[in-house]
Formats: sequence, structure tokens, C-alpha cells
Amino acid sequence: MRVLALDTTARAGSVALVIDDGAPRIVDERAGDASRTHGERLPGELIAILKTHDLSVADADLFAVASGPGSFTGLRIGIATMQGLAVVRRRPLAGVSALAALGHLGSRSLEPGARVGAWIDAQRGEVFAALYEIAAHEVFDTRRLVEIDAATASSPAETIARWRSLGLPALILGDGAERYETIVRTSGARVESTPRLAGAIGALAAAESREGRSPSPAAIRPLYVRRPDAELAREHALADRTADVSRSD
Repeated sequence: MRVLALDTTARAGSVALVIDDGAPRIVDERAGDASRTHGERLPGELIAILKTHDLSVADADLFAVASGPGSFTGLRIGIATMQGLAVVRRRPLAGVSALAALGHLGSRSLEPGARVGAWIDAQRGEVFAALYEIAAHEVFDTRRLVEIDAATASSPAETIARWRSLGLPALILGDGAERYETIVRTSGARVESTPRLAGAIGALAAAESREGRSPSPAAIRPLYVRRPDAELAREHALADRTADVSRSD
């Protein structure tokens, strides 16, 4: 099975080609061109990685995309791009949590029973975060991570305080962990540099497909965790207008 995977949760993001012949192999993974927007680069970066391996979009058996959390605009563009490709080629599309992908990548250096945290920079002084305990299964096996604290958006300090009561991780990784490394280290956890995610996205999608999960492209929805800024701005503007009308009455 050939899996074409895309991550647009961050500015650069990444694309990957994964081959699954009983176990997933990340054949090729590339960071995106952060000097250009996702809208300018896609689907060109996807086609380019396939062409390197003498493949075309028609050769993909499964499409995979990071469903979030992350950049709201990036998520919308990434999901729409992969939905379009999957619909045209009549292939399934898997949406995979970027936090789970980080958790799997971080778990490679840890033993079963240890905990790993994933932090994605959410801006506004917050991080999107999730906490996992590692089970005795292979990396990218869907049973590998046991969710201890589901995806949230809160300040780094609040996240660490909450995790103290749950059991702190040995490792926290992601761009949020790098940005707030000083706070992470107060917990005793170590920080790793942020890895590319598309390969893990594709490998997890392949594992889900082997279990018989092949969702329709139309079923994929962004995992925002926190409401988009544009939605909050509209709500505040409406509240201001309502207040002005009330005062004028």
C-alpha cells in the first residue's frame, strides 16, 4: 500500500511517501518551503515527491493528512487539498492528529510505561497539548499510545500544573516545547527538536487502514481544539453592535 501524506499544521509543514507491506516504512519525507504559503505550494510539493519515485497521484492507495491542531488556515488548505485528490482518485483519506503523531515520534526513545507529551505552539501564549503513556506495542501501532490527557489549549504553566497531578512525562516535544523550553525543564522533562510529521501521519494512517478504517474524504474535519480567531472576532463584533443598539435605545 502506498500512502501519500501531508502536514500543514505549521508554516513549513511536510510531505511524505509511506509504503506499507505489513509494516509502514517512511520512504521519503520532505519539509515544505516555508517562504511560500501552503496555497502556493500545494499540490506541487505532493506531486514532486511522487515524481522522484516514478509515481503519480493515481498510484496512491491511501491519502493521509494532519487533522490538527495547528494553523487554522493551514489545516483548511491541507484538508481541502487532500480531499480533492482523494475524491478525484476515489481513494480513502485518513485524518490523523498531529499531537498523536508527535507522541509516536517521541515514544521511539522511551520504554513502555513512560509518558510522552506533545506541545504545538498555539500562539497567544498557549500550547495545544496532549499527554500519553507508552504501551508495549511497536511505534505507529494504534495501540502504542494510551491517552492520559486529551488535546487542550492552555498556557504552558497551566499545562505542566495539570500534568503534575496526572504524572509528568519524561519527554515533551513539538514546536511549543521548543518555544517554552524553560518551563518544560522545570517539570524535569527533556525537550527534543521538532520532527517532521508527514511520515508519522502516513504511517499511522496505514495502520488504521490495516484495521479496516478507511473513512470517506468528506468525513475529515479539522481538529481545532480552540475556536478560530476569525470566529471569535465575528462574535465580538456582533456583541459590540448589539451593545451599541441597546445603548441607542
